[in-house]
This record gives sequence, structure tokens and C-alpha cells, in this order.
Amino acid sequence: MEEMTVDELKFLIRQTVEERLEEILGDPDSGLELNDVVRERLLRSLEETQDGGTGVAPEEMTRKTGLRW
Repeated sequence: MEEMTVDELKFLIRQTVEERLEEILGDPDSGLELNDVVRERLLRSLEETQDGGTGVAPEEMTRKTGLRW
């Protein structure tokens, strides 16, 4: 660890914390299945972004959903 940079040490700490939190909390969605509608929407979104699409802008999403930040 003597030869680690500050950024490398921060990354190591971050990774360790994430791993430990996952061990403690687990994945709340583990074992759940996506319904067909959600699965199709996710696949369509993935295809669009792979074809060069950019998805929905955050501003548009907040407008559509009524979220504020």
C-alpha cells in the first residue's frame, strides 16, 4: 500500500465498501422476474442506444415524470 496513489487507495476503499454493503444488504431484486412489458421496453432501449440513440434527456424525463431536482 505504500506505493499506491491516493486515487488508487480511494478506488480500493470504494470497491471494498461496495462489496461489503452488497454482502450485508444483498440484492433486493434477486429472484424477481421482469414482466414481458418491462423486458421488451428494456430491450428496445438497449437496441436504440446501441444504434446510436441517446435515450431520453434528463430534463425531458423530469418533465414527463413530474420529478424535481
